Amino acid sequence: MIVQGLAFYMFAAFTIFAGVMVISARNPVHSVLFLILAFFNSAGLFVLLGAEFLAMILVVVYVGAVAVLFMFVVMMLDISLTELREGFLQYLPLGALVGFILVMELGVIAGSWVFAPDVEKHFAAPTIAMKTTNTEAIGSLLYTHYVYYFQAAGMILLVAMIGAIVLTHRKREGVRKQNIGEQIARRPSDTIEIKKVTPGRGV
Repeated sequence: MIVQGLAFYMFAAFTIFAGVMVISARNPVHSVLFLILAFFNSAGLFVLLGAEFLAMILVVVYVGAVAVLFMFVVMMLDISLTELREGFLQYLPLGALVGFILVMELGVIAGSWVFAPDVEKHFAAPTIAMKTTNTEAIGSLLYTHYVYYFQAAGMILLVAMIGAIVLTHRKREGVRKQNIGEQIARRPSDTIEIKKVTPGRGV
């Protein structure tokens, strides 16, 4: 228990530190790196809770795809740090208000377990036989009790993917696009011009 407690406090401290550094780092690349650190430590907390499937998803999906995508986008875009800091004081009151509301909501959630200890049974998920593994239990819940929500989420992602493809392939004036068919079908005589060069005169 002592080792688990020390591991919990270590992962929790690093997660809080990385989360603060994500929003306080001046360099966007450093913010993404701290975000990856926060994801790794959150995965460690999930492992301590016995939710190894969620820890794996957090590392594979968020660290391996989302955070790396953020990194490439930040490094490819020419982001001006001075322009990012220009509106800091302007939006500071709004950010402080949103942060205060989030803290109050967390306080209400934490206090609800004290004032209403029986509220947990009203929000508990359907029970699964304890003989199954964690991943098998999640699969059983997703594909039985929550199969319609799972399918709805898949349809929403499908619509978003189709929309992104349509927006990418739309025709706009003044924008040149690559036509693979024309490139493959073209003949050498259409693109290559052979000239006879006389020595000493050039082309």
